[in-house]
Amino acid sequence: MVNYEEKYRNEALNLTIVEPFNGSLTVKKRSPSNIALVKYWGKRHFQIPQNPSLSFTLNKSFTDTEIEYQYKKEKGLSFDFYFEGEKNTNFEERIGKHLSVLKPFFPFIENLHLKITSSNSFPHSSGIASSASAMSAFALCICSIEKKIFDTLQKKKEYFQKASFMARLGSGSAARSVWPGFVLWGETDFVEGASDELAIPLPGKSDKIFSGIRDAILITSPEKKKISSSAGHGLMKDHPFAEARYKQANENIELLIDALKTGNQNEFIRIVENEALTLHSLMMSSNPGFTLMNEKTWKIINEIRYYREKTGRLVAFTLDAGPNVHLLYLETDKDEILKFIEQKLVVFCDNSRWIDDGIAAP
Repeated sequence: MVNYEEKYRNEALNLTIVEPFNGSLTVKKRSPSNIALVKYWGKRHFQIPQNPSLSFTLNKSFTDTEIEYQYKKEKGLSFDFYFEGEKNTNFEERIGKHLSVLKPFFPFIENLHLKITSSNSFPHSSGIASSASAMSAFALCICSIEKKIFDTLQKKKEYFQKASFMARLGSGSAARSVWPGFVLWGETDFVEGASDELAIPLPGKSDKIFSGIRDAILITSPEKKKISSSAGHGLMKDHPFAEARYKQANENIELLIDALKTGNQNEFIRIVENEALTLHSLMMSSNPGFTLMNEKTWKIINEIRYYREKTGRLVAFTLDAGPNVHLLYLETDKDEILKFIEQKLVVFCDNSRWIDDGIAAP
């Protein structure tokens, strides 16, 4: 198996000298967020997951990042960060720490001043993992700068693999966002080439019934999470159910991949919903225990279950690390599902807010 950290550290030895250039150059990249179907919860050092995860990348919920870079003779990290046109000191601090982590892999950034401008297509606190889209877009930009200056990463696979590795160092789930479609991150015996260090597109073809899967993101609360995802991951260290959970996730990866490839809708629903509730059960049973779900979350879940029982349609819920609900359904049922949302679910959404999204085509 490839040791990507060692590979990229060795390659960095040839990425130290930047030939001086006048003026400034610009790269711009767009990267969407993603929604995990098999969840990643718990990590080891250097953003290594305790279990594999499987997601699909969204289409409309993305981050645009532009980096304008200039040569400078003096070595040292130097950058400005703007979010939606304004200085953002909180995220600027995070970017500074992330650049320090990236420096051993991209030593040339010490000879560049970076003006980083970022914006999202979705509002803050909307139930979408903005760190996934932001860090993956940033990683794609840095890899593009390397490609432009050193004429490296010419092969598409190499470029996206390195971007996935670097995105992971900023936010674990960001590793999955650089690829479209269904994406796997984390070692598993069931898929050759799967890695803890970076994500890969799910090999082979999924059944056509899942090719246009939709995601209606139902926003039950705009409030900032009481417990951050990083803190939640940390609580898995001494969790009484940790080992059983990691075993369950590995089993669910195999079962879900099989369901995607055979078009088994019932198995898809069972695994995805079980994974969502397991994630939040782990939060509640940690020490200290906490919950991110609210009363509206449960009401939406119950409505989805009742609608599925009544109509027989493929509708399923999943949850991220928050109170908002992701309603998954098929493109062929879109008209009916939109009626269902407007008639039964929007009443539970904060200010009637929800986002109509779906899988990004590979």
